[in-house]
Amino acid sequence: MAQHDTPVTRLCTHTLTSLHYRDADLVEDLLGKKTFTEVMLMQILGREPRAVDMRITDVVLIVLMEHGLTPSAIATRLIYMSAPENLQGAVSAGLLAVGSSFVGTMENCSQLLDRILAAEDPDAEALAIARHYKGLKSPVPGFGHHLHKPVDPRAYKLLELGRAEPDLDGRHIRALERLSTAVDEVAGRPITINATGAVAALLGEIGVPTAVMRGFAVISRAAGLVAHIVEEQQSPSGRFIWDTVEHAIPYVGEGGKAGGNAAGKERGG
Repeated sequence: MAQHDTPVTRLCTHTLTSLHYRDADLVEDLLGKKTFTEVMLMQILGREPRAVDMRITDVVLIVLMEHGLTPSAIATRLIYMSAPENLQGAVSAGLLAVGSSFVGTMENCSQLLDRILAAEDPDAEALAIARHYKGLKSPVPGFGHHLHKPVDPRAYKLLELGRAEPDLDGRHIRALERLSTAVDEVAGRPITINATGAVAALLGEIGVPTAVMRGFAVISRAAGLVAHIVEEQQSPSGRFIWDTVEHAIPYVGEGGKAGGNAAGKERGG
């Protein structure tokens, strides 16, 4: 942007008597007429979403919402235990765990799919990617899962739903399949596509840019973390998690061998 240009926004404007999301009147055009998913896509993508866009987005948001007591949920429960007056703080703490290792890994995978789609020889590019990660002794983003074996059932259901949509051209799904073939060949055994790998392909199919995909994980997981707070209110587990960790990880230094141990004083207040 040149120095003399003034920044603009196209997302929202208001008057004394109206409020618009982009060009749509909130009261007259959206409330009672559009779903949350529809308006969210309109705002993020800057276009009127198709029916297929909403179907794909809904299954993506559902699959990313919850996976039990993962780091994001544990963080939310512990922060809520510490500051129960600050629900939004507890949710935001959990959302900080959405990244390149958990929940948000569709962005990492999508970067690889972009490379395959742009390559003159997609199969060779997929094989080069698989060999690169084998050399690093690191999982290929979008592949493998420590809990779901031999396959991640979420991923294959997502891909089944995506393939069934005639309005999707399938390029990103095929790129993921090419990468899966290469990953299996290099590993010498089948490696499951995981949920975020499938999500990367499906979001790519509906035109979500790679750099925006992690935002869908944030939106989805926020809802899941609110549910964890509701459960924490009804059946608290935060202190149990704290106690479990404290007893499971022993102290091995010299401190506390002589005299009283001050550990745990904070618990009183």
